[in-house]
Amino acid sequence: MSSNDSLARLAAVIESRKPAQGGDPEKSYVARLLHKGPDAFLKKIGEEATEVVMAAKDADHGGDRRKIVYEVADLWFHSMIALAHYGLSPLEVIAELERREGTSGIEEKALRKVQGREQGGV
Repeated sequence: MSSNDSLARLAAVIESRKPAQGGDPEKSYVARLLHKGPDAFLKKIGEEATEVVMAAKDADHGGDRRKIVYEVADLWFHSMIALAHYGLSPLEVIAELERREGTSGIEEKALRKVQGREQGGV
């Protein structure tokens, strides 16, 4: 099984929990977050991102590095709920990462700045 398969399976479960698919907020955590709307799952993403940072800081001072994996899993999970809400999939994120492969981060950032200016951005 590839990681893409695991992400696709999880994305399918999340999709099935959408209120429009009959997801029951009384029985499913995912359905509850989706039912409450973006503020609920976006808040969780912020909390989980902070927990990733805290786990990494703890690991820098002798804490269990595996806790970072646990917290990143939570972050990815909640990010996948956001993707589903907005009609996107984790495979689109993987495709974007693959598109960036071989491009230096510095080049990528410079390209985004140029594109932002062309589109009226900052």
